[in-house]
Amino acid sequence: MVIPANCNYMKRLCSKKIFDKSKFFILSTLASVPTLIFFSILCLPACRSAKKIQTAMAKKDTVVQQVNSSATEADLKADSIRFIRDAYNRVLNHHINYNTFSAKVKVNYEGADGKDYEFNAFLRMEKDRVIWISINALLGIEAFRAIITPDSVKVINKLEKTVQFRSVNYLKEIANFSFDFQTLQDLIIGNAVYLDSNILFYSKNENGISLMIVSQFFRNYILLNGNDYTLKHSKLDDLDVLRARTCDFTFGDYEKKDTILFSTYRKISVVEKSKFDIQLVFKQFNFNEPLSFPFTIPKNYKRQKAL
Repeated sequence: MVIPANCNYMKRLCSKKIFDKSKFFILSTLASVPTLIFFSILCLPACRSAKKIQTAMAKKDTVVQQVNSSATEADLKADSIRFIRDAYNRVLNHHINYNTFSAKVKVNYEGADGKDYEFNAFLRMEKDRVIWISINALLGIEAFRAIITPDSVKVINKLEKTVQFRSVNYLKEIANFSFDFQTLQDLIIGNAVYLDSNILFYSKNENGISLMIVSQFFRNYILLNGNDYTLKHSKLDDLDVLRARTCDFTFGDYEKKDTILFSTYRKISVVEKSKFDIQLVFKQFNFNEPLSFPFTIPKNYKRQKAL
């Protein structure tokens, strides 16, 4: 895997790819550009008496140039591998590890019907165990309360006095997006999702550091902030072309609490047969504090669906 040293060669190569022509290095095995013809032309004999000497010089110079070219390509390959390994490790270093998390979030949601919904939500999480959500309507009145575990979803609708019991697959149906409990936790906390060491492309410019990763289900285009390698943007394209599914995540307004850099602004867009957009602004957030997860179902509430 090398980066072409010759700029024109690189441009011709990149023009055949589906990615930005001027931004991405191609990390695949490339054949070296032979220099023998070039040096043979330069060393054409001026007269018959000098032909043997010129031919010998041409061969000698050609060998030296090929060795230098190979060394350059090897150096570029090594530099690319080091850069990718460093970028990947720095993304992993920003992975937020926690025991509990709580937050107050302002949510703006636009559904497939084109209507906007704005509300406040209160989040509580215990890692790998439970996600608790309380949604307030106008005047701060609680309208919904939900509790999500690795295998179930329970939702209390306090406006209609009903309760729903669903499997965790219910969330996938709503979002048109395949994920598990761990992925949902990472989305809420702001960690990179579908991160894999299989990085095929990278570039670095004034906009940040771009990585293209291929995992089992998605092609993941990640943009990192150049100064600290925090997440700036992630775009997931489904490898199944028949689904034409795209998920787009934006991260911003980082705040530091203790040693944790936390993105207080998120935008999530999911497009398949329909589209929905969610914007999250975290007003308050805390890590590793004692939490409770109250979820009492009043006896007069109607149960809509059993597990």
